[in-house]
Amino acid sequence: MKLQLALDRLSRNECFSLVEQVEKQMDWIEMGTGVIKEYGMQIVRDMKEAYPEKTIVADMKTCDAAASETRQALDAGADITTVMAFSADAAITAALEEASVSDKKVMVDLLGVNDSRRLSELDGLGADLVSLHIGKDMQIEGGVSGEHFSVLQDYSHWDVAVAGGINEKTIPDLLPYRPDVFIIGGAITKADQPGEAAENLKRLVKE
Repeated sequence: MKLQLALDRLSRNECFSLVEQVEKQMDWIEMGTGVIKEYGMQIVRDMKEAYPEKTIVADMKTCDAAASETRQALDAGADITTVMAFSADAAITAALEEASVSDKKVMVDLLGVNDSRRLSELDGLGADLVSLHIGKDMQIEGGVSGEHFSVLQDYSHWDVAVAGGINEKTIPDLLPYRPDVFIIGGAITKADQPGEAAENLKRLVKE
């Protein structure tokens, strides 16, 4: 299981300072939507240049003009970019096709989507990496939990990332479901000692 550091609602300096402190524990580094809106593709380029060995995720949350936005992110150095599951089929297909040209990946964000028919459609379109995502505003009612995995029971061939309130207390309850990637934001970015927090989280997913 991998750890993905979600960098969002942070300054450029904070992003690079945090990665410097935790890069040994992180497998994937995500440039969050807010960071990309603030700094554009340049911060994706700079992060990839600084950490070429890391998998860089550009959380574009694309829902239209998918070929263009996907190409934009991947050309900037992202290895993975995101597209929203509620997007039109044509957008999902365009993103997947654009990524395949570069031998890179698209993560389909399931935010707000739990309809079995839509999941089946996504599978038919070729989705194979998804994010089981409980959004920031939705976390008032709690973050991602084991019950959310029930919608994925027919898709064991998918790689699954989980996001939304992931921390030292929630990871043990999620481990039995064997997600491929834990996406972690505030548990590290808001920690007094980010390096120590990252080490503790890495230890949990290795146990």
